Formats: sequence, structure tokens, C-alpha cells
Amino acid sequence: MRTYVVSGGTAGMGRGLARHFLRRGDQVTIIGSDPAKGRQFLDEAARAGAADRAAFVQADLTSVAENVRVIKDITARHESLDGLVLTAMRHFPQRVETPDGFEATFALYYVSRMMLAYGLTGPLEKGEHPMIVSVCGVGVTKGRIHWDDLSLRNGFGHVKAVLQAGRATDLLGVAYAAGHPDGRTRFLLHHPGFTDSGADSLRGPAKAAIKVLARFFAQPVEKSIEPIIELMDDPPGRGLLAYDRRTPVDPSLPTLDPGDARRLYEQTAHLLRS
Repeated sequence: MRTYVVSGGTAGMGRGLARHFLRRGDQVTIIGSDPAKGRQFLDEAARAGAADRAAFVQADLTSVAENVRVIKDITARHESLDGLVLTAMRHFPQRVETPDGFEATFALYYVSRMMLAYGLTGPLEKGEHPMIVSVCGVGVTKGRIHWDDLSLRNGFGHVKAVLQAGRATDLLGVAYAAGHPDGRTRFLLHHPGFTDSGADSLRGPAKAAIKVLARFFAQPVEKSIEPIIELMDDPPGRGLLAYDRRTPVDPSLPTLDPGDARRLYEQTAHLLRS
């Protein structure tokens, strides 16, 4: 039996992966902000006779303090981990600033993933074949890091925020692998393609449009998680892995630049001491 933690595990691809692990007999802890969805996961596990292998941690992952609490909770529960799956993502159509001073998209998509990845490295290194999986847009080259305004106080735009956070998440994988050259934990950046993972965090016309597009063009979650499961069960190589579905992403892309990865890490590493 393996042990997995899934952030964003109450919906979409996170939920799909959590249910897959649970069905095959693994131990799964999901992290999410909605207690009703967390209870639904636990009820499903109980009906399947897997209540003793399922856990839910409620948290607002846009908060640095909440990430610290989650890390302490999980390390207290588990001496070792086999996988950390990072899928938590939410759309913020208007600029929201967290109590820590970050734009909320950046806080959830990058800061939380950084804190969980580094904060849970200890138990991951004790796992049998440990892997961190960040479901993201690796391979996409649109967007950039706004080095002088990470919180987008000047000129916020919803798409701009999502693209910056996506590029930051790409760099997280590069920085993590570079910082752990002798570590056993692999880091997988995975672009699943257009997936019908729900549109609950959207509002108005955008929500309606995504639902229509998803109906005709998106893959179901069950299909999108298949390459991730394959790569987790039989990883090709060590260190950083970057895939668009089943196709390796060119590591020389400017969005995976080691210098930028180091720069972003240096600007945010103080959070790891929180």
C-alpha cells in the first residue's frame, strides 16, 4: 500500500487521481477548502470499505499559515509518502490580495505548491518511489513573470495572473530538481491538455463558455489522468520530468530557464522558513 497526498483533491483531476489511488488500495489524504466536498469523498470511501485509508484536510491554500498547518498535519500523520499531487487551482476574476500580500492566483498556484513540495520533502524521501506531480501548463510559452510586481498591483488582469502563475509553477519544478540533485524524489510537471474538470470557480459568461467548450472538445478527467498514472507508476529517469500528456517537453524552452527558476526561488524562499 502506497501513501499519497492530493491538494485540490475535492474536484477535477485531483479528485480523479485520489479516487484512483483509493480504488487500488492506497492510502489517500486530500486537501481542499470545501468541507462538503471533503465529506463527500470520505463518504464515498466509507461506502467502498476504504474509510480507514481516506482522510480530508480542510484548508485555504492561498494562506501561508494554512500551508504551514497542513504540512505539520500531514507529517504528523505519515512518516513516509509515495506521492504528492498538486492540482489546486481556482479562478479569481477580480484581483484578490491575500493577508500575506500575494495576488491570490499566484498564492494558490505557485506559493502553495512551493511550500507543500519543499515542506513534505522529508517524508517523500522516505517513500519507495517518491514523486511530486504538479498539474500545470508546462510547454505553454505565453505569459511571463512580472519580476517587479509579482502581486500584480499595477495592471491586474485575470488572464495575465493565470499565465504568470503558470510560468512560476513551471519554474518551481526546475528549481526543485536543481536544488535536490541527489534526492530520490522526482518532480513531474504535467500538462493534461483541455480537460472537463468543472467550472465551479468561474462566473457569468466565462463559466457558460467553458461549459460549452468542454462539452464538445475537452477530455474527461478519467482520460486525462491516465498519462499521469503511467508516469507515476513507471517514471522515466530521475530529477525533473516535464510532459505534455505523453510527450516530453523540450527542457530548453525559455519558460524552463534555470536562471529564472533560481531567481524566483530566491525571491520566495523566505516563505519556507514560515
